[in-house]
Amino acid sequence: MLFRLLVLGLALCLPAYGYCAVYGYVDERGVYHFTNITPVGKKFQTVIADKNNMGVTKGFRGASVNNNDYDRMILRHSETHGIDPSLVKAVMRAESNFNPNAISQKGAQGLMQLMPDTAKLMRVDNPFDPDENIKGGARYLRYLGDTFRGDLELMLAAYNAGPTRVIENGMSVPPIEETRNFIKRVKYFYNKLKNPYEG
Repeated sequence: MLFRLLVLGLALCLPAYGYCAVYGYVDERGVYHFTNITPVGKKFQTVIADKNNMGVTKGFRGASVNNNDYDRMILRHSETHGIDPSLVKAVMRAESNFNPNAISQKGAQGLMQLMPDTAKLMRVDNPFDPDENIKGGARYLRYLGDTFRGDLELMLAAYNAGPTRVIENGMSVPPIEETRNFIKRVKYFYNKLKNPYEG
């Protein structure tokens, strides 16, 4: 009962729009904690789902990609790294739905959902800073483009599942449903951005 009251109180304190997920877990001393950061290495439950991330993975057809908040940053970093800005934006839409504070259950962070190791490799100090995150995401897409010779499906498969899995799968898309759905989502948004007036 106390737990339910705490959750209700927490929910009432949050605005009715744009909130991030809240997770709960019990520590070694039996104390229950609430956090908006995914508890790594702990058994946790999602107390409140991330409203900004809802609908990112399901029912994407017909979904809007009309968010211009980060267009200047996308264009700047895309030009710097020689990557199509529409691709960067499509990945961002599919990954975080333009939520700079998004955190996946696997620990991917920010607009481009960079894993901590990837962020470090791409020299991103603060993955929740939109400019840094977009810079890292554009740089990573360029790296994947070079690695997989511009093959879009392999680039996206590697972005989602990691380059090693693509290489180990004989330089082809791994048989992972999440990865294949991710490729479909990004390609859909990419096409919408490139051809906004198509049905």
